[in-house]
Amino acid sequence: MKRRTFLQVASTASMGFMLGAHAAPLEKPTQKGESMNRASINRDMLQARNQNRSTVVSRHGMVCTSQPLASMAGIDVLKAGGNAIDAAVCANATLSVVEPMFCGPGGDLFAIVWIEKDRKLYGLNASGRSPYEWTLEAAQGLKEIPVMGPLAWSVPGCVSGWGALLDRFGSKPLGDLLATPIEYARDGFPVSPLIAESWPFEAKEYPDLASLYMPNGEAPQYGDIFRCEVLAKFLESLAKGGADSFYHGEPADQIVAYSKQVGGHFTKRDFEEHEATWVDPITTSYRGFDVWELPPNGQGAAALQILNILEQFDIASLAPNSAEHLHLLIEAKKLAFEDRAQYYADMDKAEVPLKWIISKDYGKERARLIDPKRASTNVKAGVWDGSKDTIYLTASDKDGNMVSLIQSTFHGWGSHLAPPMLGFAIQNRGALFSLDPKHRNRLEGHKRPFHTIIPAFVTRGGNPFLSFGVMGGDFQPQGHVQVLMNLIDFGMSVQQAGEQPRISHSGSSEPTGSVMENGGSVSCELLIADAVIQQLTAMGHHVRPGRSEHGGYQGIGRLDDPLRWFGGSDPRKDGCAIGY
Repeated sequence: MKRRTFLQVASTASMGFMLGAHAAPLEKPTQKGESMNRASINRDMLQARNQNRSTVVSRHGMVCTSQPLASMAGIDVLKAGGNAIDAAVCANATLSVVEPMFCGPGGDLFAIVWIEKDRKLYGLNASGRSPYEWTLEAAQGLKEIPVMGPLAWSVPGCVSGWGALLDRFGSKPLGDLLATPIEYARDGFPVSPLIAESWPFEAKEYPDLASLYMPNGEAPQYGDIFRCEVLAKFLESLAKGGADSFYHGEPADQIVAYSKQVGGHFTKRDFEEHEATWVDPITTSYRGFDVWELPPNGQGAAALQILNILEQFDIASLAPNSAEHLHLLIEAKKLAFEDRAQYYADMDKAEVPLKWIISKDYGKERARLIDPKRASTNVKAGVWDGSKDTIYLTASDKDGNMVSLIQSTFHGWGSHLAPPMLGFAIQNRGALFSLDPKHRNRLEGHKRPFHTIIPAFVTRGGNPFLSFGVMGGDFQPQGHVQVLMNLIDFGMSVQQAGEQPRISHSGSSEPTGSVMENGGSVSCELLIADAVIQQLTAMGHHVRPGRSEHGGYQGIGRLDDPLRWFGGSDPRKDGCAIGY
């Protein structure tokens, strides 16, 4: 029996993509001389992975995050009459407490919001800008911006994102939504297993951070109760003063004073002139579905570029995670990331040929550079003739509103510097500026650095279809595309699409301008078959030894008449999808 594609099952009344494609065989006809049925092998791999979790289905609302306490906090907001926007802000603030190394008030935020009454998507860029005084002239003598420390700082945009979301679309005040995270910070919460693994850092090197999060010189263990009274007091002040108080009140004064103490460049002007920006999401179609990302300074356009390239190939005819399938993904990613390194930057400060980058014609042009049988080793950016650690969450409500939100301090614990009186680490996103004066992403005062965190959304025929994201630094466009191929090309459920084993290619040019050498390298997750790895190697790919995990996915699918929500949550993280 021929396997049904996502496009076919999505048009049926049963909407099999929400339920999974187990009933649809994954076999495809074997080629003459083939020694084994690749699809049959992959079916066994998929079933092994799919034993982890079921897709969660509900009618009234859904929240999917990387930590169960945050998911439940968002659900409590929905049950108390709040909407998806309220729930997302509460869940994010709760994650700031229970997953403090990856997110929080010291980081940045991006979101894509579907507002049902408007039948429209809205994009929010709540990333911060570099200090006015931090310029190429000030950085003379540096070969690159240090990853750790105050020179990697940009203004934290997260709190402005909470304020912008609630001011425009929220139904509850920020103070109400901070009640649960304040309680967890003050009274404590049990540390979940994967967060415990990510907690440790060199306490002696970063005493201010250690005073908050390793007060005894040791990281809390799985199951330990952890409290941060300083963070609780900061959140209480934010609940009283509102989001603007972060940038115009005592928190900004304290961060500026701390900056002077540790050698940073922040001034009060940097905070007073910060603002989150509402932007129009960008889009491309993929086999009849419209995929939406946010424009640069983020890397969402790379996911759209990869999809435009892969659309030129019959992905559905290949076995999921076969060497032929993964080869095409890797080669498309290489091409898109070379353009990312050349062209992506803050569009307020640099000319970015966005329309050309995500055009179908350019996708076809780039696809012609792919050899289906051989890995490329010398990839260059297209010529324009017009010239790592993160949380992702998604929420939905009974009225049909949906939020796709991602928030991060960049590296775990960001810059590893934390104003002791505020209780959170400040991000190190400014480390991604280039010191090349000719580069679009060059360091300038009051400029947004290149960003890796990207929320995503899918519509079909103008109707909301899927809110999703895959955290993981540079990996995120690759993660988005792998999830979408699983859904659209291979007909998997919202849960299955995020559980499948993934690969990650690295070594492409970076936004600071370095050059890919010898085609880069590929790392594979555990359930990528050894035979597939051997075949990729024979095709010329350098596959790194060992296995690693890539990304952290959350997703909410939607069906109407009647309204239902289908939630998926990545087993690579501690979290879960909860609906009611």
